[in-house]
Amino acid sequence: MSLLHIEEPAGKAGAWDGSHPLWRLGFRPFYLAAAGFAALAIPLWMLRYLGWWPAGADGWLYVGFAWHMHEMVFGMAAAVVVGFLYTAAFNWTGNWTPVRGKLAALVALWLLGRLAMLLAPPLAGALVDWLFLPAAAWPLWRVMQKAGNRRNYFLVGLLALMAAANGVFHAITLGRLAANPIAPVQAAILVVVLMEGAIGTRIIPMFTRNGAPGTTPLVQPKLDKWSLGLLAAFALCWITGVPAWLIAPVGVAAAALVLLRLWRWQALKTGRVPLLWIMHLSYAWIAAGLLLLVLSRWQMVSASAGFHALTVGSMAGLILGMMTRTTLGHTGRPLRAGRAETSMFALIQFSALTRVLSALGWDGGAGTLVLSALCWTVAFGLYAYVYAPYLSSVRVDGKPG
Repeated sequence: MSLLHIEEPAGKAGAWDGSHPLWRLGFRPFYLAAAGFAALAIPLWMLRYLGWWPAGADGWLYVGFAWHMHEMVFGMAAAVVVGFLYTAAFNWTGNWTPVRGKLAALVALWLLGRLAMLLAPPLAGALVDWLFLPAAAWPLWRVMQKAGNRRNYFLVGLLALMAAANGVFHAITLGRLAANPIAPVQAAILVVVLMEGAIGTRIIPMFTRNGAPGTTPLVQPKLDKWSLGLLAAFALCWITGVPAWLIAPVGVAAAALVLLRLWRWQALKTGRVPLLWIMHLSYAWIAAGLLLLVLSRWQMVSASAGFHALTVGSMAGLILGMMTRTTLGHTGRPLRAGRAETSMFALIQFSALTRVLSALGWDGGAGTLVLSALCWTVAFGLYAYVYAPYLSSVRVDGKPG
């Protein structure tokens, strides 16, 4: 199957010109936009949280706890997921996911959603924001359907679940549904964890085998299926609010299988390869998050500790790990981490540790929380600064994409 060739622009195209290299594949604009937004959104939230908010800003900037929860999952994480899936689907099927003008339009819709959630009246903000996931999922579905790529249909289904959770969140915040807005955000986080679990199962052992000389990761498909099944079962138990005595064995078993598989994937032999250890360590945070959530059901710790282990430790760690690897590989550069990449990875892991410790009560005057926010901001800001030139220029090997 021949691939569509994207011609080099005759002149120097502007960033919003459809022929600009930024619009050649989904990872390029979505990774850059998500990293920039992540580096700005957390400081904005911290200003609000610490009470350092400009007088009168509440009248036109809708920054609050609900905004913070929503934007980290349905804003930042959703952009990375879509950018990754567009790039992966191109590799899986040989068919182009949205590029050029269509890709730019989707990114513009995402950006408009971020502005609407900050500045627009609640109903208008909800409508604009909600449109992004369905609009992004449809072309992904069409590409997979055209290629008969049934193995990955479930990923489109998970995007649909995220869109449904986003709709429920907006219905609650608009007063159309009587429920806690935290619930749909937690549901969406668990959906993303399922994506991480499934994709990590495919790629982490392969990357380890190829990138760490002397390793022989052991993969057992049946064990993988049990692990992913238990992750899904835990998510369902959490969302439906089953009793602690029932969710506890499911969560402990799911966490144990995550750690067992990491051990069999020889995670301990990846310490000298930052592009690998960041994935293994971030994947391990899934187990930590599950165990903390189990403890929270017994009222031993707060649920915030568990969900921040899943979001900052696992989600953000894997996001930075995959964004760097995808960008290097798909721009024709060597898969090698330098000081900038190693710094990003160390910062996001320290951010996760300090954020979880803060949620566990080890916080003196919010200092731990501020430190976590600072590490997060520098990590994503560093990615945006270092990788913007890679993302916005043609592949160095001359290949399409």
